[in-house]
Amino acid sequence: MANIIFDLDGTLIDSAADIQSAVNKMLDDIGQPALDLPTVISFIGQGVPRLVEQVMDHLDLSHRDHSALTQSMLAHYTAAPHDQTSVFSGVTHALHALAQAGHRLGICTNKPYAPALGCLDALGLSPYFDVVVGGDSVAVKKPDPAHLFACAQMLGGGPILFVGDSDVDAETAKRAGVPFLLFTQGYRKAEITDLYHTAAFDSYSNFDGLVRKVLST
Repeated sequence: MANIIFDLDGTLIDSAADIQSAVNKMLDDIGQPALDLPTVISFIGQGVPRLVEQVMDHLDLSHRDHSALTQSMLAHYTAAPHDQTSVFSGVTHALHALAQAGHRLGICTNKPYAPALGCLDALGLSPYFDVVVGGDSVAVKKPDPAHLFACAQMLGGGPILFVGDSDVDAETAKRAGVPFLLFTQGYRKAEITDLYHTAAFDSYSNFDGLVRKVLST
């Protein structure tokens, strides 16, 4: 059996609308215009501090305090992390099949731990995961492979299979030297062919079969 570790946003759940809402509430607090969804999606993937930094660069807010804005955005998001968030089709069935097969499942996300766990609880996904490692759970974040390895260590020994949707996830797997399954319907910026991956998929309809295939090679 394997340690199958998933990214969260854009991989298992579509959370962009709630992230956008928190960003725009942060901006409204300081009298700045709202950002559209594609723009916010382009900033997702490297954690809240980096997202806020990119928002500041986009709107030329270098005169503002980054730490204060980060805390503001995080407060807004933590207050409503899953109002508009949904689970991608087929995910629950796929997780159930993997758990039934005896795999140990974990989450490695740059989202802070508290809202990550809140989303998993609210969407009924928590029972499938033995370990959740957020962006504030350890000293580093993806794409540093130590973030992924920390999750794997908590799960126990055995082969690692990482599942994600983004450029950051692909780089994490590449640096870690582990097989990577790329979900192509998430928040990826680069072309599929430009990203490290063992296999790419656009649906969870036969995900357990894909996992069996990759682990058998």
